Amino acid sequence: MFELLFCALFTIFPNYLVKRYIYKQRWGKELTFFTVWYELRWGITACALMTVSLIALIFYYHPSTTNVSTFFRTVTILPESAGRVEKVYIESDQWVKKGEPLFSLESSSQQAAVKAARSTLAEVQAMYSDAVGGLGKAEGQVQVSRARLAQTESDYKRYQILASSGVDLISKQSFEQAKNNVETSLGRLNSNISIRDQMVARVEKILPAKEKHAEDVLEQAIVEFEKTTIYARTSGQIVQLMLRPGDIVNPLLRPAGLLIPSDVVTSQAVQAGFSQLAAPVIKPGVVAEVVCFSKPFTIIPMVVTDVQSSIANGQMRPTDQIIDIQDRNKPGTLTVRLEALYNNGLEGVVPGSKCIANAYTNNHDLIASGELSTSEWIYYHVVDTVGIVQALLLRVQALFIPLQNLVFSGH
Repeated sequence: MFELLFCALFTIFPNYLVKRYIYKQRWGKELTFFTVWYELRWGITACALMTVSLIALIFYYHPSTTNVSTFFRTVTILPESAGRVEKVYIESDQWVKKGEPLFSLESSSQQAAVKAARSTLAEVQAMYSDAVGGLGKAEGQVQVSRARLAQTESDYKRYQILASSGVDLISKQSFEQAKNNVETSLGRLNSNISIRDQMVARVEKILPAKEKHAEDVLEQAIVEFEKTTIYARTSGQIVQLMLRPGDIVNPLLRPAGLLIPSDVVTSQAVQAGFSQLAAPVIKPGVVAEVVCFSKPFTIIPMVVTDVQSSIANGQMRPTDQIIDIQDRNKPGTLTVRLEALYNNGLEGVVPGSKCIANAYTNNHDLIASGELSTSEWIYYHVVDTVGIVQALLLRVQALFIPLQNLVFSGH
């Protein structure tokens, strides 16, 4: 409407003045409801063409969209395994800090596993203590066997000396007995050394390995037991938590609730979906304005910080069916990230609020460069000037948002 009235000032109104004061046509005589089209046809036609061109010019270089929202992330509250709720420590809509317990699951089997693991570890440690004592005993047996061997070897050597003297001082049977005693002592020593080496291997390698395995099993059992208590992984507000003792939660089928991180309150960005036709003019650094439903009557200066390199509607994944392009009716929008131009610009805007955004093309640097022709200089001046129309329309929308939603919507 504003564009039509503006264009009428340069088309229909001059045409009317010519007809009224030059051709002396009067209302109710030459100018009537039925003759106005014929008499003012040039002005009306020029007004229509100029209005359409002006609207196209404004909306192309200064695009607007109502697909704007202050998106925020949520954290799903889920246990790592299914279970039955034993105790709930918090309520819905409660603020929690990182590491604070939320609820716990029944843990009888996990507690039994921890108890069994502790018993196994204690058994292995007892076996280790017993093996250390056995190692000392085995070492003592080796020393006794060495002493016994030394004694028998000494007796055998003495018998050899007596036998070599040529005097029949000892019997052949005693000599053979001494020789057998040496071999017996040597065998007993080797046997005791073997037993000691086995005990050393048991104390230094086998039992430490068993103890380490038992400790790992105990640690794993403790971890599984601790998983039965679910903690807040970040600070924020708990929402949609309807758990009661006895409920069953499942990480695949039934989450426990949601947690809204506290950092969404300090977010200074919104996401906007502009028409694909705006892709050539919307770039990082373009100035924009936003008005949000949760904070009416307030125009928030913004700046484009990022333009998504792809359009979501074009994504696809392999399936068992060939994709037919005609099934995708919606063209999709250009996703743009807008950040507040000033600190705390979005303060008071509720996360998730619906907004309206305008982006404004700025050709000041191009105009000041001196590289444009006269016609281009005038054209880009007009482009930058008509941005005020979009700015005015946004402010009119800001005024009518409460009326539209409170009065005319019937809610």
